[in-house]
Amino acid sequence: MTDTLEAQAPALPKTKGTVVPYLTVDGASKAAAFYIKAFGAEEAFRYPEDENGRTMHIHLYINGGSVMLSDGYPDQGHPALPPQGFQVQLILESGIEALFQRALDAGAEVVTPVQKMFWGDTWGQVRDPFGVTWGMNQRAQA
Repeated sequence: MTDTLEAQAPALPKTKGTVVPYLTVDGASKAAAFYIKAFGAEEAFRYPEDENGRTMHIHLYINGGSVMLSDGYPDQGHPALPPQGFQVQLILESGIEALFQRALDAGAEVVTPVQKMFWGDTWGQVRDPFGVTWGMNQRAQA
């Protein structure tokens, strides 16, 4: 039986990075579309929606790393709770103003405007329509 299941399983894409954010949101398909528009994400893989319109797994590449997401499955002990106590950080070499504006144009809201910070980098934060806070940090040029 295991051989049959393994034969039917799709080939999964390469995971980029060794620490990968896995976001549980209300509306994973809509969130993935937002991340494509706002951050230039590339969709690497997705399981199709179930009969209730929920998506169990989406794998994206954003800014050179993997980000994974799904809808909540409270019936399986995996509720979609509002994001809190964390942010996803995008480390940039350049282009922070353009990416920040792209996220705003896609529907994000400003948490902290882009500004030069005391540690020397340029940094700002947006909150996406799904409640996730995204920090953007452009390293100071040496």
